[in-house]
Order: sequence, then structure tokens, then C-alpha cells
Amino acid sequence: MSELKRTPLYDEHKKLNGRIVPFAGWEMPVQYSGVIDEHMAVRKNVGLFDVSHMGEFEITGDKALDYLNRVTTNNVAKLEDGGCQYTLLCYENGTVVDDLILSRVAKNHYIAIVNAANLEKDFAWLEKQNSEGATLKNVSDDYALIAVQGPKSPALVAKVFNQDFTSLKYYNCTEASIGDANVKVFRTGYTGEDGFELMVEAKHACTLWQQLLVVGADYGVKPCGLGARDTLRLEVAYSLYGHEINSEINALEANLGWVVKLQKGDFIGREALQSIKDQGVTRKIVGFEMAEAGIGRDGCPVFVGDKQIGYVTSGTHAPLLKKAVGIALIDVNYKDVGTEILIDIRGKKKKAVVQKTPFYNRCA
Repeated sequence: MSELKRTPLYDEHKKLNGRIVPFAGWEMPVQYSGVIDEHMAVRKNVGLFDVSHMGEFEITGDKALDYLNRVTTNNVAKLEDGGCQYTLLCYENGTVVDDLILSRVAKNHYIAIVNAANLEKDFAWLEKQNSEGATLKNVSDDYALIAVQGPKSPALVAKVFNQDFTSLKYYNCTEASIGDANVKVFRTGYTGEDGFELMVEAKHACTLWQQLLVVGADYGVKPCGLGARDTLRLEVAYSLYGHEINSEINALEANLGWVVKLQKGDFIGREALQSIKDQGVTRKIVGFEMAEAGIGRDGCPVFVGDKQIGYVTSGTHAPLLKKAVGIALIDVNYKDVGTEILIDIRGKKKKAVVQKTPFYNRCA
């Protein structure tokens, strides 16, 4: 077994008594004060996450746009300087290599942020597909990434950087500085709240983390671990690689057709996805709420009567909603909201109901 990696903030997590667990080849904090406490801090105030285990790739050169538009499903040509987009890398059959956020820093200069567990696979895939000759560089070890999430995140980030980010739109990025550190500021996140992801050189990570905690004391800031990150994303039904998307689930089954731009021109997986769209999917990702006590976890079979119609991809107790919710991949004939289903939890079938997603919407 290979040795687990540590982010530049590992010692900070130890100082804060974070409970460290192995995750995607890294030693990462799963919680500090507790998953529910951290979850509610993000929903009500502001939370800090170390997401430095994520991968960062720089793509540059005159052919960068052509290359990226061919290997991703969204339309990269729509991005202007400072624009970000959620997108997918797909195989030829339309299933998913990975999901990522792609940002245009400037003309012919892009940054892709990919999942930690897929970092090496993604980079190898992108290198293999690079027939255009774009310059592709893995800069993951050079940077740390800190997510600042919650309704008070704009005030906190503005005070730390002494800069107003009010005009920075959702899914856009800019640059800021603090001391000797230059920071790329992305108005993105994975929690369903307003927030930012701060990409900073690894050598400056601890200083920035500490300043966010000190200044954030006035805003109720709390460090948050992987546990809260998962419950937060589940309340808003965001996909997680290895659960709602993988090499066995195509992008349309995963409800990600909104980032599949079939009209933009050729891209890897386009022909298969066009065919799937024309014929109609046979399975679909849906949300559900438990109607009986129990939590439908990843892998639990889903039934209607005695017929298995699919399986749970993710499930949890939603701290804000105070109910058990989940996501499942099921036969498309049972996808309608209100459909009664059964979740097999440790051999006992428990009632659940297909629900509209997201379960929680901060703008509602």
C-alpha cells in the first residue's frame, strides 16, 4: 500500500484536533466539532474546508480552446476571461471519466480543477487525447485550495483580502493578494451556499488558513471536514464521482444533460450521447426521501414491490432538513416525483418516496 499524502494544511488540522482519515490517497480531516455542527455552520454562517487534495491542471497555448472543447462536454468557447464552467470528461460511450470545473484565466490560459481520486487518471487521459498540441501541466503539488462556504463567506473573504468581491458573479474568478501571496479567487463551491474557493501557493496556505480563522471568528467560522462536505452536497443533490457518475453511468442518466452541449460540434462521447438522447435513457438519477425510519446508503437495492428497479448511489440524514434523503439510479419508468419505492436496508425493505431535487435551495 502506497504512503498516504498530506496537504500543506495537515499540521493545521492536527492543531485543531481534526479527526484524520484516509481519503483518495490522502490523510484528510473527516470532522472537527462534529458533522452536524459543521454542516449547520455552513448553512447559517461560514465554514472552511481544506480541498487541497483536489487536482489542478493548467492548459495553455494557441490550441488550448480547440483541445478543451473537444475533450469536455460543455462549450468552452462560451467562456470569457474570468469565467468558470462545470463540465465533464466523457469516454466515447458517453460514460464519465470525471467531472471538473474549468476556468478561463485569460486568452489561451485555462485551469481545470479535478477530483482527487481521479487526478492521475484524468491527467493521463488528457495527455493521451492531446492531438492539438496544447500545453498541459499538472500543478497540483504547487498549490493549496481552501473553500470558504456559507452566507457570511463574502463578508469574511472581503475583510481578509481588504477587497470587495460583490461584483464577482457566481461561477467567475478573479485574482487577489494578501501579503506576499497571490490568490486565485473562484466564486464556486460544493455546498449549495454562496462561497469561494481560494487557490494559493502551497507555501502560503497555512498563513491564509490562519487568517481566515482569526478574522472569521467574528462571523462564526468553523473548520469543516469531509463528513459535512458530503452531507452539504447531498442536501442539494450534487453529483459525486464514484456515486452518481462513473464509468458505468452515462452523462444523461446522471441528469447532467445541461452540461452536454451536443450542438457545439464534435467532442469525445458526442455520438454516443446523441444516440442515447434520441433513443431515451432507460435509467435515471432521482432524489428520494425516506418515509420510514432508516437511511438508504450507497449500494442499497431499490424496489417497487418485489421488482428491483435500481440502487442507491448516496444517502444520509440531512441535518438542516432533519430527514433522511438520498439519490438513486433507477428504471426511468419510476422516476416521477411522488412514486413510492422500497429501499432494502440490511435486508429490510423500508418505504421511501421519489422527491424533487435539490432537497434544499438557499434561494427558495
